[in-house]
Amino acid sequence: MLITPAIVALQLIALSVVGTVLLAGGFAWRILRHWDIHSGSELQVCLERQTYLISTLLGFALGAELLSLLLFIHTAENLSSQFIGAMCATGVLNINAFGFPTLLLKITVFFLAALWLWLNRVDNQGDDYPLVRVKYGLLMVIAPLTVLEGATQTAFFLGLEPEVITSCCGSLFSAEGRGVAAELAGWPVRPALALFYTMAGLLLAVGLAFRRWPGLGPLFAAGSVLSFSVAIVVIIAVLSLYVYENPNHHCPFCLLKAGYGYVGYALYIPLFAATAAGLSAGLITPFRRVVSLQAVIPGEVRHLIGLALAGFGLFYALATWLMLRSPLILLN
Repeated sequence: MLITPAIVALQLIALSVVGTVLLAGGFAWRILRHWDIHSGSELQVCLERQTYLISTLLGFALGAELLSLLLFIHTAENLSSQFIGAMCATGVLNINAFGFPTLLLKITVFFLAALWLWLNRVDNQGDDYPLVRVKYGLLMVIAPLTVLEGATQTAFFLGLEPEVITSCCGSLFSAEGRGVAAELAGWPVRPALALFYTMAGLLLAVGLAFRRWPGLGPLFAAGSVLSFSVAIVVIIAVLSLYVYENPNHHCPFCLLKAGYGYVGYALYIPLFAATAAGLSAGLITPFRRVVSLQAVIPGEVRHLIGLALAGFGLFYALATWLMLRSPLILLN
């Protein structure tokens, strides 16, 4: 096992998050069973007092969880120089069976944690804790995922043996290969770009309409997730080719390298932030009918829509610029 400051930091974050979430999970179970805002019982008063402390602790823990995704990817990229055959983070994540599952779990928890943090923000603005059951019900979903993520990440780091020869990104993200990565790399350029910009237009239209008709919230949330998925596919199938100026290099992780100006960070950060904002906007909208939140939800939703459209706009603008400035020609 390799030991670096980044690995130690990631493990400490994982332990802190798991410990906090498990502690909060026991409290969440009590909330779901006994919470009654109209009761003046000693138990209810105790729950109301404790929820401030638990929510604060969870805010710090889940905030750290958001940052751990970026740190994990950055760490995998930095470790690539220490393994034979690894050209980028792809080779490091492919060293053992726990690399890519850890990444997928971190992405899933990232979006769920962002949603929980925004639900908590909205709930704290209501004078009767209107979303307390909702946010702690969501926590019961997040808790086992964080435990599984922590265990998978630990197994991944324990399995990092420098003498292991791993495969490079060229063998995984190859249109001639097998597996999901190869399928994504093999997407035809023209249909992929058509879908890419169609989703951009639809998302903009739904987002602007959403500001006027709140009932479109679930559609905007679904559109944000779908746009995120299409964006990842296009990065692998098309955009990476333009950045590398190589019609056979599809790796989405080499974009994070200094040789390409760290452009991957400029693409992924607004994309992930925009998706989280769009998902949160759509999923908190149904609570606009709660009496204590009627003055809160509209402003929060407008703010989230603005963040989502700005993030996606920045991503699409940068992606378009990268393709236009490249000397590589894929379309006649």
